[in-house]
Amino acid sequence: MATRDYIPFDKEDIPQQFEFDLADDTFILRINYNQSDDSFSLDLYEQDMTPIVLGEKLILNVPLWDEIINENLPAPALIPLDESNSETRVTYKNFMETVFLYIDDVADGSEGDDIGDDE
Repeated sequence: MATRDYIPFDKEDIPQQFEFDLADDTFILRINYNQSDDSFSLDLYEQDMTPIVLGEKLILNVPLWDEIINENLPAPALIPLDESNSETRVTYKNFMETVFLYIDDVADGSEGDDIGDDE
């Protein structure tokens, strides 16, 4: 079974902004934390800092920008997951401990090859 890669970062450094390559394109990701409701959000920019999506809240097991139609969005999607299935929401305590922001690039069978592309 293939495994998903996740986006590593240090939650102690939030807000944190960095370049990220996804699907042959480079994007700028900014991860933010809202202390008042103990939640995280993500801002997505094109490489020239043109905003694509701002303030997308990280909801456990829900792909980011799932309900947004925008041709500039990267594919594959990013999804906050807890592979141990012990969490019910993304919080400061569990984020980057049991909940990670995964790249949803594992084939679902319709792609044919479900083995990671590690070359």
